[in-house]
This record gives sequence, C-alpha cells and structure tokens, in this order.
Amino acid sequence: MNKRLVIILLSSIAAVILLFSSVYIVKEGEYKVVLKFGEAVRVSESPGLKLKIPLIESVKSLPKYQMTYDSNPTSILTKDKKPIIVDNYTVWRIVDVEKFLQSVQTVTSGVQRIDEAVYNTVRRKLSEINYDNIISENTERGNINDEITKDVATALERDNYGIKIIDVRIKRTDLPEGNKQSVYNRMISDRQSIAARYLSEGDEESRKITSKADRSAVELIAQAEADAKKIIAQGEQEAAKIYNQSYGKDPQFYSFYRTLESYVTTMKNEPVIIMPIESPYAKILLGK
Repeated sequence: MNKRLVIILLSSIAAVILLFSSVYIVKEGEYKVVLKFGEAVRVSESPGLKLKIPLIESVKSLPKYQMTYDSNPTSILTKDKKPIIVDNYTVWRIVDVEKFLQSVQTVTSGVQRIDEAVYNTVRRKLSEINYDNIISENTERGNINDEITKDVATALERDNYGIKIIDVRIKRTDLPEGNKQSVYNRMISDRQSIAARYLSEGDEESRKITSKADRSAVELIAQAEADAKKIIAQGEQEAAKIYNQSYGKDPQFYSFYRTLESYVTTMKNEPVIIMPIESPYAKILLGK
C-alpha cells in the first residue's frame, strides 16, 4: 500500500513537472522563440500562454519594443581636417526574428553591427562638411541626421540582419581638449572682426543719415524764410493798398492820423525835442 502511494505521488510530481516544462508565457513587448536542438522552429509574438514539447524544445526571449543604443564618443576628421568628438545614439528594433537569429543571434551582437554601420556612416558624412557648418547650422545638422539614418538603415537591410533603424541622432560634436582653446581664440577673433565691421557700417550709415537730415533742415529753413518773406511782402502790399484807399477817401484825415502816429513814436521814451514854435508839427503838438 505504501509502495503504491509513493508511486502515485512520484507520478503526480512528474506530471506536474512535465506540465510546467511544456508551457511558456509570452509577455507584451517580447518575442518568444521556440528552439529545437538549437534551431528556431517557430516564433510567438502575441501575448498569452503557449505550449512546447518538454525536454526537446526550449524558449528564448528577444525584445519586441524599440531600443536605444548610445555609441561611445568617437574622434572623426571633418572636411577641413579638424578632429572632433562625436557622440550619437540609435533607436532600433527587431522586425524579423528568424533573420536576426540566423545572422547575429543576440542583442549584443546586433548592437555591434549597428555600431559599426553608424560609425562608418557618421565618419563618411562628417568628412564631407566643414567644422563651422557642423556646429553653427541647425538645418545642416538636421539634414546630416536624416541622411545618416537613411544610410544606416539601408546598410543593415541589405545585410539581412532583421533589424530596423528608426532614428540616428548626433547628440554632441565637440573638439578634443587640446584644440579647444585655439579654436575658441579664432572664433573670438572672427566675432570681433564681424563686430568691428558692423560698427563701421553703422558709423557710415549714421553719417549718411545725419548729412541727409542737415541738408533737409537747411532746405526747410530756406523754404520757410522764403515763404515768410513772401507773406510779409504780401502783407505790406495789402497794408499799403489799404492805406492808399484810406488816403484817397480823406487825405486830410489820413495826414492827421499819420502825424499822430509819429507823435506816439517820437514821445515814446520822453525825449527832449527842439523845434521852431511856428512849425506845423509844433503847432499840432501844442494844440494851436
């Protein structure tokens, strides 16, 4: 009886172990590759509980999501022979598991292939561009990133690695420590030269504006003086006309009025006047 119980117990344990060894779980964001004697026989992509042949088939996991690989900073020569340190990253994913396993087998090996393709492409592209354009033109940098992404993707597709390149971006382009100061000095000198040119152009423009303003002021003043003289002449002419009309109506009154005006002008500052008592001017003044 005891012997039979032990057999049943051992059989149950063996059945449980066999059951668990024949089941595997596929999680979200991963591929499960079923291997038979080391060879891939099928790939499970959809999440859930799956079956395999125990003891004969094994399971290997590969990431299904996008991955990011940061390349090590690398020294590259630009078109104008300046050494720069380039730091970039690559976004990629596995799209064909069978090709991936046949060619590179592991994620580490896949990253090595990506690193080689990115390095060769970045070195070739940056060797066609001067350093100043690389660091100063955002549009140039954008074009470089797009071209590098396209070239790396084409190279890896051609080699049938089962890898898709999503994006390759240059994070940093910097000079080696030994070259920084000389380049900074040259950049400072260039900026000072540009500033001096702007100041010179500004002074020249200021002189032109000042000269034009002075000339306009002289012309305006001359025109104003001419207009004033013209208006004064017209006023004097109109006044003379009015005087003549008034004189024509009553010459004696006009003469008397002008005489009174001359008295006002003459006596304004209380002067001492010596004149003959018989003169008409004195008689009018004395009321005779």
